Amino acid sequence: MQCSFYKILLAGCLLISAIPAMAQQKKHPDKPNIIFILADDLGYGNLTSYNPKSPIPTPNIDNLGTEGIRFTRFYAGNTVCAPSRCALLTGRNMGHAYIRGNTRLPLRPQDSTMAQLLQQNGYATGMFGKWGLGEIGTTCSPEIKGFDEFYGYLNQSHAHDYYTSYLFQVRKGRISKIPHDTTVFTHDDIMEHAYSFINENKDKPFFLYLSITIPHAELAPPQKDLQQWLNPDGSSRLAPETPYVQNRSTYRSQQYPHAAFAAMVSKLDQNVGQIQALIKQLGLDDNTYIFFTSDNGPHREGGADPAYFNSAGPLKGLKRDLYEGGIRVPLLVRAPGRVPAGKVSGEEWAFWDVLPTLSALTQSKTLAGIDGLNYSAALAGRKPAKTHDYLYWQFNEGYIQEAVLQGDWKLIRFKYKGKQERFELYNIVDDIGETKDLAADNPAKVKALQAIMAKAKTPAENREFDWSDTEK
Repeated sequence: MQCSFYKILLAGCLLISAIPAMAQQKKHPDKPNIIFILADDLGYGNLTSYNPKSPIPTPNIDNLGTEGIRFTRFYAGNTVCAPSRCALLTGRNMGHAYIRGNTRLPLRPQDSTMAQLLQQNGYATGMFGKWGLGEIGTTCSPEIKGFDEFYGYLNQSHAHDYYTSYLFQVRKGRISKIPHDTTVFTHDDIMEHAYSFINENKDKPFFLYLSITIPHAELAPPQKDLQQWLNPDGSSRLAPETPYVQNRSTYRSQQYPHAAFAAMVSKLDQNVGQIQALIKQLGLDDNTYIFFTSDNGPHREGGADPAYFNSAGPLKGLKRDLYEGGIRVPLLVRAPGRVPAGKVSGEEWAFWDVLPTLSALTQSKTLAGIDGLNYSAALAGRKPAKTHDYLYWQFNEGYIQEAVLQGDWKLIRFKYKGKQERFELYNIVDDIGETKDLAADNPAKVKALQAIMAKAKTPAENREFDWSDTEK
């Protein structure tokens, strides 16, 4: 579906649909629409509302916080793609999730998702973008796990190619591989399907999971988007530039990687603005929650330069780290009349809390035995009835990392094969940048958090995350 067709469709239906849609939606105040936007590798410091020094303005995303609530201590499920999405959709943290690393193995039949819960509660469910939790023909493709509609990539490797010859689509309960025009930037096509899903389901409760692929590498936006970051002579406005040259990787070469990254973040911001405008035009503003966050910290692949953009803001670390920069992510939530405007919250919660929180907001069933808690009160600016005693992560890619966060204190464990394990301790309230390792001065605190770390996990059921070789 091309942009021109969508604009004609939207223009033709807005006037006749806005009032009926508003009336219909007001019959279901207990079933608000949910739009959950998940950016790919967007850093805590890539939004100007979190980092005024960011060189890329993000007014539309920031507006979600201006007209809603902005959380400053919200955490991703993990520091890379697949396990972070697993935590988000299943409500389990990295001590209990089936997927704990960037695998391409599928979730199991017994791993239920929040999309299934909302679907069972009468919601139209659509996902557009990157899935990352199972291939076609496995136990975990999107139509099996609760999505009526899907359009995008099934695995994270394929999602590196923004000009692919094929994508996958779910319609009427069936998934198929469909041809794609290799001259069309896939993100634009994915967004058109998302806009259409909103319009087609405006008269009933809907859940839109928009798991978009930008600003992850490859840094290859269309020329029309890149143009705003170029000078009249065609050079980059964001000098100095070091061209990225493809070297047996999945990413395309890019002469101006700074300009390309900026163009992708700007495009993302424009898309969020278009979603807000569409919701208002359709009369759904007072019955729709819009969430915006990122799957993990900023990347440096494909020519990305997180240091130049200050992508982690005041935080230490990047994607693949369990320092704050790898796992603390933006979260902005807008829902007029339901979420207070202009509030900034330091409430500490994480991806695995999203499932029970959405269940509460929509009066849907939740899942037993998960790690997540209901933080819907936090969205209204109140203290939740129950909060976490601690948060836990683990990541095994080349070596072991584990982290426990309890209040102001955070303990990180590092273990390389054949070497003694090492611990670092930080007070992240006094030292948000994790610059002062306090482990040597606080042995009792280290011991207490080590005990939590030991009890926070069960052995991985997926052999891909068996740490026994690394532990030796």
